[in-house]
Amino acid sequence: MRRSARIKDHWGEQRLFVGRILFALVGLIMLMGLVGARLFWLQIIKHSYYAELSQGNRVRTDPLPPDRGVIYDRNGTVIAENLPAYQLELTPELVAQVPETLQRLVDIHLLEPEQVPALDRLIKSSRPFQSIPLRLSLSEEEIGRFAVHQHEFRGVEIATRLARWYPFGPSAVHALGYVGAISDEDLKHIDRDDYAGSSQIGKIGLEASYESVLHGVAGYRQVVVNAQGKRVERVGNEFIQLETKPAHAGNDLYLALDMKVQKVAEAALGNHRGAVVAIDPNNGDVIALASTPTYDANLFTRGISTKDYSQLRDDPDKPLLNRALRGAYPPGSTVKPMMALAGLEFGVIDPKATRLCQGVYTLPGSSHPYRDWKKNGHGSVDMSRAIATSCDVYFYGLAQVLGIDRIHDTMSKLGFGTNTGIDIGGERPGLMPSPEWKKKTYKQAWFPGETIIVGIGQGYLLATPLQLAHAVAVIATHGKSFKPRLVTAERDASTGKINPHEPEKMAEVTLNEPQYWDDIIKGMVAVTEAGGTAFGPLRGATYKIAAKTGTAQVFSLGTRDNDNHGNALPERLRNHALFIAFAPADDPKLAIAVFIENGGHGGTVAAPIAKHIFDAFLLGKYDEAPVADVKPEAGVEEPR
Repeated sequence: MRRSARIKDHWGEQRLFVGRILFALVGLIMLMGLVGARLFWLQIIKHSYYAELSQGNRVRTDPLPPDRGVIYDRNGTVIAENLPAYQLELTPELVAQVPETLQRLVDIHLLEPEQVPALDRLIKSSRPFQSIPLRLSLSEEEIGRFAVHQHEFRGVEIATRLARWYPFGPSAVHALGYVGAISDEDLKHIDRDDYAGSSQIGKIGLEASYESVLHGVAGYRQVVVNAQGKRVERVGNEFIQLETKPAHAGNDLYLALDMKVQKVAEAALGNHRGAVVAIDPNNGDVIALASTPTYDANLFTRGISTKDYSQLRDDPDKPLLNRALRGAYPPGSTVKPMMALAGLEFGVIDPKATRLCQGVYTLPGSSHPYRDWKKNGHGSVDMSRAIATSCDVYFYGLAQVLGIDRIHDTMSKLGFGTNTGIDIGGERPGLMPSPEWKKKTYKQAWFPGETIIVGIGQGYLLATPLQLAHAVAVIATHGKSFKPRLVTAERDASTGKINPHEPEKMAEVTLNEPQYWDDIIKGMVAVTEAGGTAFGPLRGATYKIAAKTGTAQVFSLGTRDNDNHGNALPERLRNHALFIAFAPADDPKLAIAVFIENGGHGGTVAAPIAKHIFDAFLLGKYDEAPVADVKPEAGVEEPR
């Protein structure tokens, strides 16, 4: 049987083929439509957006750091300014291997090995596009050395910046403070946008306390860059719209400091470890604030080396310590006018009544002797004479009658045991002890003998030179009190207008009888007259001075005879010398506290320094020479 043969369906195949062609064509048209729509969206609708992004690939935003405010003294002398300097900077996003780059900079002696870990941490904590300063100030020789190797360091360049400069070097450094490189720790506490492009920040002193005033506001500018991130003038013939926002400089500061008086104070201190604080009692202006030894703040602005910093840190004389604010020491006999004031206020003494001093005092019911600095005593003394001759026995008895609570009350009103509130950081409050304090600190009761020695400025009692200057200023003004201040005005960088800071009054110290102030001042004036403990060094002054000498024991001798044994002690175990004063006594214009660490007698060592400062401020005698110790008058030495 013959099979039937299937005939090919040409028309069917053709229809299928045409259908497929049409389907593919429709699909192609749809795809082209989608592409066209996307191109329309990208090129027409989103043109501005992507044009801006495109420009961002070739336009870099460089920060414009603000100029730091200038600092002037009370006479308009510049004491902190900005000078051009060459910095070595690194941009993280342009550096392939940061650790290796830092090590190569060490190899060519532009960095120290000790600096690398801190710089590496700083770079990691910073934004990748932000330039990081590696060295704040390069010498010409270092600039030339880097130029030879610059081709090896992509992302590292030398930039011209303004760096802080202190024309007087180490003078007034403990008041001014200094600026230093921004650290990774600083980055945790600042607004990075405000510090974009800035390499320095205030570390201590005025530079730190007034950082927000001095720093200013950063700006920016857009620049065209090539594929390597290098700045170019243009890309082809295309015009690119660039933006610039100018930086706003920080405000300038005017200080109460008088640099002429400041330099006299520092010169007078000589090689002593010590401090001087001089205050205008009528408004709290700090005319001089000196602490020695000192150091050059410019070391820090240039980027201090590890070796140099270690030398400062480990120096046994502690040049980094601001003794004026942070040195808390026994005030010694300088507290005796305050003790007398407490006695008058609480009615336990009559200023004209006399007491017999035979050189030793014992508490009722006790045989333990508390000896006077003068072995055979001062004889019969009234309050004024007790202050003038610094009679210990008189003040032992006064302290015993007053009791520690009333002593604490009066001394606290005069500022002991609390910060004065000066407008720079780092101040210590000292210590005004009380039974409650001792119980909390040592879990012990307060003993009567501890009250006795507080009465002559020893024992647990501690004060800073700033507190002593503030206290004597309160006495000078009969109870008026002003917060000590260094800054008296700001100059607005935008308008040039000078905005003064008004003196800040503190709680006035009022007494039951205003006459008590005059009674105390009478005794302090007697300190500088014949028979007083400061008569010798202050003799010949053309103005009247109210003062009190003080000598605070560091190491207690069993015989308490420092005249015979004190000089045999190691130097750092010898007595501290102190002196407080104001002048003119009848029209106070300056109150001073002088502290000399392990200096000896307050009347022979500290008082002459104060006289030099009074002469400078009141008479314009700017003698910048160390002051020699003055031999005491016979019978008026004061070894406590």
